[in-house]
Amino acid sequence: MAHARVRHFATPGRIRLTGRVLALASLALGFFVAAPPGRATPTNRPNFVILCADDMRWDSLGVVQRERGPHARFPWFETPNLDRLATGGVRFRNAFVVHSLCSPSRAAMLSGRYGHLNGIIDNSTPFPTNTVTWATLLRAAGYVNGYVGKWHMGTQLARPGFDWVATYLGQGDYETNNFIVNGVTNRIVGWVDDVNTDFATNFITLHRSNSFALFVGYKSPHNPITPPQRFANLYSTNVSGPILNSNAVPPWDPDPSYPSPARIRNYHRCVFGVDDNVGRILNLLDQLNLASNTVVTFLSDNGRFLGEHGQGDKRSAYEESLRIPFLLRYPKLVGPSNVNDHIVLNLDLAPTILDLAGLPVPAEMQGRSLKPILSGQTNGWRTAFFYEYFLEGTSIVPNLYAFRTTTNKLVMYPEHPEWAELYAPTSDPYETNNLITHPAWAATRALLESELVRQMNELGLLARLIGPVRSGNTAQLLLRGGFGPGWQVQSSPDAVTWTTFATARMTNATGDGAEALVTDTAATTARRFYRARLIANE
Repeated sequence: MAHARVRHFATPGRIRLTGRVLALASLALGFFVAAPPGRATPTNRPNFVILCADDMRWDSLGVVQRERGPHARFPWFETPNLDRLATGGVRFRNAFVVHSLCSPSRAAMLSGRYGHLNGIIDNSTPFPTNTVTWATLLRAAGYVNGYVGKWHMGTQLARPGFDWVATYLGQGDYETNNFIVNGVTNRIVGWVDDVNTDFATNFITLHRSNSFALFVGYKSPHNPITPPQRFANLYSTNVSGPILNSNAVPPWDPDPSYPSPARIRNYHRCVFGVDDNVGRILNLLDQLNLASNTVVTFLSDNGRFLGEHGQGDKRSAYEESLRIPFLLRYPKLVGPSNVNDHIVLNLDLAPTILDLAGLPVPAEMQGRSLKPILSGQTNGWRTAFFYEYFLEGTSIVPNLYAFRTTTNKLVMYPEHPEWAELYAPTSDPYETNNLITHPAWAATRALLESELVRQMNELGLLARLIGPVRSGNTAQLLLRGGFGPGWQVQSSPDAVTWTTFATARMTNATGDGAEALVTDTAATTARRFYRARLIANE
């Protein structure tokens, strides 16, 4: 389907550029500034194009809606270009994030490490610029790296590991943005993901003779969910199917941002806009004869509730929040029309890129290269994973940890053990039946709880209160573990009523080796209880 496309650049005498003319004209106008001279590299190494949507659900693909048949909630939704990508490679049907929030997920994609170890567990903290990522390692190996679009990590300007950058700060805007292009700010008017794709196609064209890696961070379909004007009336007569778990609400209050039918249509219009732009990139790779040697990956930074569980956001550990679309095309390794049902994670992106580039994967990465299962080597592949979320100052979602296997899921709330949840997603995909107190599931609960604790210990997440050492009315406590989160330390005379008296943040990325000393000046000679909980930045 062809659509007229117009960009408005804020330049003297405002110039309108339409369609394919934009790519060449924008170079002449100087909006696209080339990186330093490209590095000559062997042509047998693959290029990488990573396309990342924002808040896109796992089922926001036409191919998934058709696959779900009578269970499809949006059977009218189409994504012809993403379906084309899936048909040309592999579609992972059980792909998840380990922290359903924008910046933590993107940091996990870059580093292959959990947020509490890479330092990013909220949307406000800058990404540590000395972190080892797939980008820093590819760059050292001779790749030219490009970053386009959303980065987030607060309003951080640095894009460590990338040579060529066309980005904006924070969340950006759907219609007008100050794009920072290799250090030069340009105010550009136009639907943001059309502009992101303009920059992406220019990077590919500029560096087609080099080994390159390009990350494109689309804004869609994140709030405020504003589709491009050309799709403003798309799906206007379509009606979504019923929400089968809207009344299965979480133990905290329902999310007030529960989306209306009109916003759900706009959500899908935004995704269709992304699909339209993915088609532009795939077409360019074909035109430049790069498709056979380019690994194209499409995924989302997290899922999104559209009314399920009475929610309209993400963050929590229900399936609609955890699950993401994940597509990978690499003709040299993966045949067409593959589907894969193994558990894959956003953590796996970094080690997969490195492995396919022929580079060693750092031992500190918790993610795993997907290359073995792409090649049919599935022995020893994961059958479970750990999920984390840390309390944010303005979020209604509390601290939680989850352990999901191929068949079951345990969700624990450290401050509210009575809220614990146990589901069997394979037989209860909408998670309407909490089995946590069911006698027949007691053994399963015990096994999952022990595995959750084991995972937290291995990942350096359990609070280690060493002490306290008391002197008069003062107690000193040594905390060990963690990195990204802050510790909120509380005391209680009876282990029932708790009072926060100190907060602490670790100072290095070694996880279990990090330490912080806190002091309770209100201690008495009577026995007191202490506990520490992990929180995001307030």
